Order: sequence, then structure tokens, then C-alpha cells
Amino acid sequence: MRSSHCCPLVVSLLLGTVAVFPGRPAAAADGASGLDAAAGASVLVARLNDDAAVVARQYEKVRRESETQRSIASRDEKLLVRARTVMTALHKDLGRIARAQYRQSGGVSYTSLLPDSTRELMQTHNVLARVDLAVAYAVARSRQAETRLTRERTRASARWRALQKQYGVLATRNRTLQTKLDVARAVLQRQADAAAATRTCRGAVHLQQPRRRFGHPWVTPVEGYRLSAGFGSGGSHWARGHTGQDFAVPIGSPVRAVGAGQVVRVTCGGAFGMEVVIKHAGGFCTQYAHLAAVTVGQGDRVKAGQWIAQSGTTGNSTGPHLHFEVRSTPEFGSGVNPVPWLAARGVKV
Repeated sequence: MRSSHCCPLVVSLLLGTVAVFPGRPAAAADGASGLDAAAGASVLVARLNDDAAVVARQYEKVRRESETQRSIASRDEKLLVRARTVMTALHKDLGRIARAQYRQSGGVSYTSLLPDSTRELMQTHNVLARVDLAVAYAVARSRQAETRLTRERTRASARWRALQKQYGVLATRNRTLQTKLDVARAVLQRQADAAAATRTCRGAVHLQQPRRRFGHPWVTPVEGYRLSAGFGSGGSHWARGHTGQDFAVPIGSPVRAVGAGQVVRVTCGGAFGMEVVIKHAGGFCTQYAHLAAVTVGQGDRVKAGQWIAQSGTTGNSTGPHLHFEVRSTPEFGSGVNPVPWLAARGVKV
């Protein structure tokens, strides 16, 4: 399944958009001509991908904080109901104590004024007074707790409403970016299809690499993927079983070198469409196929995690994905299962 083609006017509009982001990833100028259409589409997709990732992180952060504030408000509401229940009970206790004191003081006869009776009466009054004081103190504490909980619930509710508003703004921005990204991906894939049809590689589009250091010499070839067809699986597209592992990702997703090595092949056309093959220390090679653009040239040395291409759906492909192979030689037919090969190097997919 291929992306729809876009008219030249859309391409011009997209290329005009490129100039709006001067400080973001940029393609290297090709002589005096500057950005050509192919480089412009690659750069635009990379930029929009980056923008969408930033908005997605903000969106998720606001979503989590919004859930937290809503939980706080709900918790405080329950505590407030409990505090008011306690207050009601305490007021009833105060009423009972007051009635008991009245009965004790109002029912005193002259005979109760004897020394022993007087002492007993005073002790009873002292007990009631202490209970009265304790209950009054509990009422004051409960009233303070009720006031605090009301204030906190109001604050949490206000914060939740503000976050919901911010959540809506980010959702709108995300939808706008996704619409632009869909159009840019369609342009990029159209150009890739044209190059693959003529078996003419457009040359490397040099995107600014992300500032990220990997603490491991091996990485996955893409991020944010879904595993699709696996090694050795059957299907009408493969005469003798699938020769690699497919990673389903959107068109234009950054493709990374899984380890350090040297680019030994960059080709366009045929069953694999646009492809890059890298040779690593120890003799193994990795292949990255069905690409929409390449960001390296033959003979280039690459590091683990370095962007070497953008994913696509060129060649014998049913939809956007990266076809990844591990080979004992650079040639087709020498493949081994990539999943255990990566696992042996500490990379779980």
C-alpha cells in the first residue's frame, strides 16, 4: 500500500515551510543550488517528526498531571465528607455533655452538700469538664481540617481545569502537526517512488544528527516500532521465506545504524527499493531496505545510533516499514535471524 501523490503546488508550499525553522535539522547544500525538492521533503519530515515528538511529550506530561490533580481533588472530597461526618458526631457529643452537666448541676439537693457528696459531685464535674474540653478541642481541629481540605480541593480543581484547557490546546496542535506530517510524508514517498522506479539514487540527504550518546555499542534500527513480518515467515512476497525482520514505522521515521561500521552499498530500485548495507567488525553486515531517503553515502563510516536513512515503502512493500537483515556477507541469501543476533549483543526487540 503506497502513499498518495501530491501536486507540485503542495510541494512548493512544503518547501516554503522549511525556511520557517532555521535552527532545526537542515540538509547540506548541493553546490550553489541549495535545498532541492528531495532534500526539502526529507528535512521537512524530520522537522515535523521532531515537533510532533515534542508536542507528544508535553501532551503526555499534561495528561499525567491532569490525572494527578483530579485524583487529589477526588481524594480531598472524600476526606471532606469524612471530616463533616466527624464534625456532626462531635457536635452531638457536645450536646450530650451539656445535657449531662445540666442534669448534674440542676438536680443537686441540700443533702448532697455533705462533705463526701460534695467531693463526689466535684469529681463528676471535673470529669465532664475534661471531656467537654477534649471534645471542644477535637471540634476545633476538625473544623481546621475541613477548612484546609476545602481550600486544597478548590485549588486542585482549579489546577485540573487549567490543565484540561492546556490539554485541549496541545491536542489541537498535535492534530495540526499530524496533518502537515501526513502531507509531507506523501511528498517524500512520491519522490522516493520516482527514484526507485528509475533506479537512480538521489544522493545522501545530510540531516543534523540528534545530540544523543548511546551507552551501548548496539541499538535497535528504529524507535517507536511494531514488529511485523519475522525472519523465515511465509508470504506471497517472498519466494523462499522472509529474509529479515520487519519494523512497522511511519514513512520518514529515522533509521539508525545498529552498530559502528562502514557503508558498503547504497542502491535504489528492485525488490528492496532504496537500501543501505553496512559492514561491521567481525564480518557481519546489516541491511536496511524499503527506504524513502538515505542520509549516508557508500564508503561512509557510521557510529551506533547514527541516522543513516528515513523509512518508507519503496520496492516490494505492502506498507510503511523498515526491512532489516543481518547477513554473513554483503550479498542477499546469507541472512541470519536478526532477533537472536541482536539479543546476543544486548539488544531486545
